Amino acid sequence: MKSEPKLLVIYTGGTIGMIKDHRTGALKAFDFQHIHDHVPELERFNVSLTTLSFPEPIDSSEMTPLHWFELANMIYAHYEQYDGFVVLHGSDTMAFSASALSFMLQGLKKPVVFTGSQLPIGTIRTDGKENLITAIEIAADRDAQGQAIVQEVAVYFEYSLYRGNRCSKISANQFEAFDSPNYPELAVAGVDINYHYNMLHRSQLETLIFLPKLNERVALLKITPGFPVQAYHGFFDRHYTDGVVLETFGSGNAPSHPAFQALIEQYIASGGLVLNTTQCSSGAVEQGKYATSSFFNQVGVISGKDLTTEAAVTKMMFALANGKDQHQTREMLKANLCGELSADGSPRQTYFS
Repeated sequence: MKSEPKLLVIYTGGTIGMIKDHRTGALKAFDFQHIHDHVPELERFNVSLTTLSFPEPIDSSEMTPLHWFELANMIYAHYEQYDGFVVLHGSDTMAFSASALSFMLQGLKKPVVFTGSQLPIGTIRTDGKENLITAIEIAADRDAQGQAIVQEVAVYFEYSLYRGNRCSKISANQFEAFDSPNYPELAVAGVDINYHYNMLHRSQLETLIFLPKLNERVALLKITPGFPVQAYHGFFDRHYTDGVVLETFGSGNAPSHPAFQALIEQYIASGGLVLNTTQCSSGAVEQGKYATSSFFNQVGVISGKDLTTEAAVTKMMFALANGKDQHQTREMLKANLCGELSADGSPRQTYFS
């Protein structure tokens, strides 16, 4: 007989963990030690569940790299004890957290499934129950050889499982809150959970490597028509930032504004890194395709290809903190480290061996 899978459910905060106080009408976090009281369907699973919570539930808008470290450290510390992990998290910054953990936990052979909800789990029409139940089922699923089917950081929301560093929140008021426009779903939950096996990530590393360092000195700048260049000088000041992620037009284009180009050129010459991503929800940066982006190639702006904004920001934080020198940091930003961008060949793992 197959052994009963052991899962650790980590509650960080967010809407899914809220119930309404019937006396005051206010929402409050419930004690996840009593999760079966609110989701009795879990008793029917042939799964051993342990729950662990942040000391104080965190609204997802309050998430910081320090919380990402705390969460990744929880998983790393319990990695050998459990077969999989489910992270309950507010939806607003879930894609940022999932992206960050995908970089910090290199060599995963077990699932780390993020989920949450748009309505509190104590609400009659909540989407939280289905999201939680299916996320647990996915984290417990194993193949015929007894290996975890999912071996990466993923996000499950409203019948779809996405790669964590490939998805973004797209709706504040629909149950279908997430999408992954540049990478197919990892699985779709209907009557059965249908896994897209050829889309699942498999690390080439033999063991899990925890890389906890992140550099928070990263800025995100969205280019707009006629934007005031002078207002953004602080973004390119090495006293404050080590890296800037640009959100440019279309396939990576920006205005040919002499003052803006000078700002970027001086910043890179002083040791700063600039990563170019597209504002479009799908597609990729192709620097040099148009004259308006050829300047970026000339001065050393790095193409973010089809990175999501969330993956670009967290990858910049990760690469700045873990690259041995600027050359290696630049190469890490270009490389496909854990399935976060489309690239020829398999992901490069030599940085973490």
